[in-house]
Amino acid sequence: MNDLERREVQLATFAGGCFWCMVSPFDEMEGIHQVVSGYTGGHEPNPTYKQVKVGTSGHVEAVQITYDPVKVSYTKLLDLYWQQIDPTDAVGQFSDRGTAYQSVIFYHNEHQKSEAEKSKVQLAECGRFQKPIITAIRKAGTFYKAEEYHQDFYKKNAFRYALYRQGSGRDSFLKEHWPKDKSELKERLSAMQYFVTQENGTEPPFENQYWDNKQEGIYVDIVSGEPLFSSSNQFDSGCGWPSFTKPILSGYVKESVDLSHRMTRTEVRSKEADSHLGHVFEDGPGPKGLRYCINSAALRFIRKENMEEEGYGDLLLLFHLK
Repeated sequence: MNDLERREVQLATFAGGCFWCMVSPFDEMEGIHQVVSGYTGGHEPNPTYKQVKVGTSGHVEAVQITYDPVKVSYTKLLDLYWQQIDPTDAVGQFSDRGTAYQSVIFYHNEHQKSEAEKSKVQLAECGRFQKPIITAIRKAGTFYKAEEYHQDFYKKNAFRYALYRQGSGRDSFLKEHWPKDKSELKERLSAMQYFVTQENGTEPPFENQYWDNKQEGIYVDIVSGEPLFSSSNQFDSGCGWPSFTKPILSGYVKESVDLSHRMTRTEVRSKEADSHLGHVFEDGPGPKGLRYCINSAALRFIRKENMEEEGYGDLLLLFHLK
């Protein structure tokens, strides 16, 4: 690619089974402008979801990604793509069976074709999978945007998405074949900090560091140091864990439906480190009525007077706005 091509946004198209599950991983990457769910690779114009699902149109469910190649390379997109699918499955993906759910990389130019072929060979040679890598690499054709109901499904229908994803088998497969190297964290974190942030654990109430903290300052992610909550928004909820009416910025945390322990809750995780922090409930004070119930073990507290020297001086504004 020449310099002009690299400065313009480009398209990448991937099929990896149900397109509901292929949006959020790319949505969270820097340099991604848009992720659209749709249909491609078939022979009928303007296919519907029903036609694609039963296989009469020949299309597969896919996502088309508009990205800035200066901020994120196509190679990086490929790396993330492989970590979302079972590249050895010839007849579908996880609980979804049939031609509509095959894994396919659709290339838009010769550079993408070359990179896709190279990455497929590398995946086969690394020994991560015992079966042959059968994901197809095809030239991109017409892409039809799926019905609006399917766009950003994981955001608009979080509960149903969580149920589907949990039952599909996708996450258990990916966890088995793409385990994260957490050896460094095991050495750096205490047993409780690791249990909470990496294993979605919960520390005992009233027996944790910050449940009754009254000092002024901010709380940052114990793993990454990213700022999360301010004492300005902390309150005594009586639950035995530090509680907040809101994060410093909503973009600093991410929320998802948690169906574990036979309950339906909203889990809170840090945006960058993906640490499990706790849960948010709708029984708090303030105009939005929220209570962010957070584990102390997921946090490090930085006192107001130390924020400048630790690199968080720009957040001192939080205390002038009280």
